[in-house]
Amino acid sequence: MANRRMRRLNDQIRDEIADLLTREARDPRLHGVISITGVETSPDLRTARVHVSVLGTEEESEATLVLIRRAASFFRRELAARLNLRHTPELDFRLDRSIAEGARIDRLLREIRRE
Repeated sequence: MANRRMRRLNDQIRDEIADLLTREARDPRLHGVISITGVETSPDLRTARVHVSVLGTEEESEATLVLIRRAASFFRRELAARLNLRHTPELDFRLDRSIAEGARIDRLLREIRRE
């Protein structure tokens, strides 16, 4: 039961942050191709690790992550208003490179097939 509740909460936090990024974020630099790939909330619900994927170069990804981290208090405040939780978790944004790695592997496989 707890695992199911935690998965639902993680999905809800992911969806709300994604919605905030697309609709509410005022910084135009945050309106690029940014995906929230997952959320892992600690068992005590005090912290949530948010995995972010950014389409672009490594430098663009890092710069976008810095901007998102600066806006963490905004995201947390908005989550508190949208979710009915006793404690809104602190948000720890992390760069998720899995999509970029998958694209790189796919490109390498296509090159191998051509040869």
